[in-house]
Order: sequence, then C-alpha cells, then structure tokens
Amino acid sequence: MLFRLLRPLSTPSFTREMASIAKKARTTPILTSHSGTFHADDAFALSMLRVLPQYAQAEVRRSRDPKEWEEATVLFDVGGEYDAEKGKFDHHQRGFSEVFGHGFVTKLSSAGLIYKHFGQEILSTLLNEPVSSPVVQTLYLKMYADFVEAFDGIDNGISQYVTSEPPRYRSRTDISSRVGALNPRWNEPSNEDVLLERFLKASEMCGNEFKERLDYLAKAWLPAREIVQRAVEARKQVHPSGKILIFDEFAPWKEHLHNLEEDLKIPTDELPLYALYPENEKPDSKWRVQAVAVSPESFESRKALPEAWRGVRDDALSQLTGIDGCVFVHAAGFIGGNNTKDGALAMAVKALEL
Repeated sequence: MLFRLLRPLSTPSFTREMASIAKKARTTPILTSHSGTFHADDAFALSMLRVLPQYAQAEVRRSRDPKEWEEATVLFDVGGEYDAEKGKFDHHQRGFSEVFGHGFVTKLSSAGLIYKHFGQEILSTLLNEPVSSPVVQTLYLKMYADFVEAFDGIDNGISQYVTSEPPRYRSRTDISSRVGALNPRWNEPSNEDVLLERFLKASEMCGNEFKERLDYLAKAWLPAREIVQRAVEARKQVHPSGKILIFDEFAPWKEHLHNLEEDLKIPTDELPLYALYPENEKPDSKWRVQAVAVSPESFESRKALPEAWRGVRDDALSQLTGIDGCVFVHAAGFIGGNNTKDGALAMAVKALEL
C-alpha cells in the first residue's frame, strides 16, 4: 500500500489521474491543503511529506478552490475525498472510517492518512535504512503509537479517556494546542500570506518534534529492546523454566519485556518472573533481582520475593536464605540485591522454589 502512489507508469492500474500526477512530479510537485485556520494534523502532514525527496522542494498551497485542488500532486485535509492513488487524503467526508490498522482503532486525520501511506518511506529516508528493514518496520508502528495517533484522536475529537467526567485541569502545552496558538489572534491583522507563513512555522515545529521522537526511539528505545530480546531468547540457558532473565547491562526493560512476550506469544506458564541486572557498569558491581510486574505500570508482581525475606538485610538475610552476599529485600518484595551476579541468581532460583 505504501508505494501505490509511486509505482512505475507501466503498471496495469495506470490511470489518467496518475498520468496527471506523474506529469506534475516531473516538474514541481504541489502540496495543497485548505486555506484559513490550520490545525496540527495538516501542519504535521505537510512536514512528513516534505521529508520525502520527491516533495522536498514542492510548492505549498492552501486553498478551498476546487480548481486549485485539481492541480495538486497531493491534496490533504480538504477536498472531501480519500483516494491514495489519486493523491487525495481528506478525512472530513461522510462515511469516512479509515484507521491505521495493526490493532489501532482511532479514526485517522490527514496526519494519520499521510503516515499510513508514506510513513515507512519517511522513516527509511530519515534513518537511512531500507524500507524492509526490521528497524523501519518496528519503528513504523512505535512512532504511530507514541506520536502520530494523538494527532488523529485530537483532530477527530476523540477523548483520550473513556469517561464522561470533565477534565480536572486544562492542558495548553500539547503540540495541537501550540500549533493552534500560531494562528493569528482574532484582533491581529491577517491574510492568506500571513496564514501561510504561520502554517509553515507550525509544520516545521511538528516536523522537528517528530524527528526528535524518532531519534530517541532509534538511538535509545530500540537498543534497549534489543538487549531485552537477547535476554528473553537466552532465558532457558539461565534456568530451565525460562522464568529468570539476566541483563548483563542495565537498560529500561519493563515495557519491552511485556511487548516481546506478546510478540513472541510466550505461554502464560512460561512468563519470566524475575529479572537480574547490575547496579552499575563497574566490573565489581552489585546485582539486583527484581520481580516482574503484571503490567509495565503495575506495582503488583507476578511473583514477589518470599515474604519471609522482606525487610531483612545483609548477614541476617544471608543466614535466612542460605545464600552468601545478600544485601537486602525490599519490604514490598518487588526487588532485592546481592553482592554478586551468582548470588542474585541463587536468590531468584530459590524464590522460584518457595
């Protein structure tokens, strides 16, 4: 679906509309949205399109004139039509119900439509990775969940919370509010030139924040996921049950573990119960043994460390467990420590047995 707009002219589905688009693409592409007040979804949609080499130098137009729409290479957030092959990406028309898929159910805005059809190519361009690479495929879904979906929900008036209660406070710092604030004030002089200038500024802001989030995910989130995945894949080498994980370096692991468990379809009776990791990067670092929570945000453990160990420290804990080097077990039983990796592993193994 991603490449349907860009496929070679010799394909059987070639149409007059595609011929028109191709002709414009050989000269100067035109990216057109509506005139007047702009919103975050159309500003963001433009920023994404301009990442692509074929649209980097495109002319940007804002109009509600159907004659100008006909000249657009890509028409978005206006026009009353969604047809990717014709380069039309509006979501306001009656009966529109397109969603991103992959388990997401939020109705798309123009931002989500552009991301759905061009997102993999956009990430490929920014990351300098092939579209088919696992990096692009993984981050394509993660960026929608972490960044793009909020544009869709807000523009379509979909509440983030399933409740009829009014919010207890107002937020005016989210990106949609900040984009809205870039529109001229009611008592400021304004015309379409001013609005275009402000729109381009809003688009740049959205694009910069998109790139910042992608940079974090590619350089911090994804490496952490890889560390956790290696530990999950090696878990039965640690203990035959597969219920103990060892991270030889610390990384944020909780969210990744739960996601990987789902992706790998690990049976419930084989889910990891304890995770071991060093306190720091020093060779003589102490080690932690932490009970895995029932969900990334939960304080409830799948199997907390034994009740008899909780709140006990040092020699008293070593004598109680029969394991040398014990440092502590938290009073809530969700975490403990040992002077060595072997000691922490012994604590986890014994906790499994009790």
